[in-house]
Amino acid sequence: MKLTPNWGWASLPVLLVVWIAVASHYPSYVLPQPWDVWREAVRWFRDGSIWAQLGASLLEEFAGFVIAVVLALILGVSAGLSDRFRDFLTPLNSLFMAIPPIAWAPLMLLIFGLGIVSIVVVIVIAALFPMCLTIQEGIRGIRGGEVRAARTLGARPAQLLLHVYLPSSLPFITAALRIGFSQAWRALVAAEMLGASQGIGWMVAMGGQTGNSSQVLLGICLIGLIAWLMENLVFRRIEQRYQRWRAQ
Repeated sequence: MKLTPNWGWASLPVLLVVWIAVASHYPSYVLPQPWDVWREAVRWFRDGSIWAQLGASLLEEFAGFVIAVVLALILGVSAGLSDRFRDFLTPLNSLFMAIPPIAWAPLMLLIFGLGIVSIVVVIVIAALFPMCLTIQEGIRGIRGGEVRAARTLGARPAQLLLHVYLPSSLPFITAALRIGFSQAWRALVAAEMLGASQGIGWMVAMGGQTGNSSQVLLGICLIGLIAWLMENLVFRRIEQRYQRWRAQ
C-alpha cells in the first residue's frame, strides 16, 4: 500500500521563510526578524517576568473555562433532553453567539473593575454558548433504540444519563471542549488587551503602546504556541480515544 506523505511538518518552516522574506523589506522596529523576537524572548525568560504573564493568563483561562464547561454540560444536556427547555434556550444561544465576546469586556470592566473577575466573566460568555449548542446536538442525536433498550432493562433516569447519554455523546463533548477552549482563549487575550495589568494580552498591548514590535510578536507566538499545545496534546488525544463513538 502506498502511503501518502504528511506535509504538516513543512508548514512552520514555510511560515518562517515567509516571515523572514517579508520582514527583510521593513525596518526591525516595524517588523522584526525571528531572531529579534528570539532575543526578546530570552530577555523575558532571563529576568523571569514572563512567568507572571503566563501564570496570570493561564489562571484566568482555566477558571473561566472550567466554569463554562460545567454550565455548558448542565444546559446542553438539559436542552438535549427537554424540547421545552431547548425552545427556551435557543434564542439565548443565538443572541449570545451573535455578539462578539470582546463587546462584553468594557461592560464587565465597569461592573467588576480591573482584575481577574471581569476577564473570567468574558471568558465564560465566550465559551459557554458554543459548547452548550454542541452538547445539545450530541444528546439529541442519540438513537432512540438505545434509550428504549436501557429502559426495558429497568434503567432509571440517572442511569440513562450516566450510562447511555453521556457515553454516546462523548465525541460531541470533546468537540465542544475544543470549540470552547479556542473561543475562551481568544476572548482572554482580547480582554487582557483592553483591561488588565498583566497577562499575555497585556504584554501584546504594552508592546504596541511602547513601540516594541518584538514584544508584540513574542506575545503572539506564545498565544499560538499554547493553543497548539492544547490542541495536539489534549483535545486531539481525547478525540482519538473516543473515535469508536464517533463512528457509531
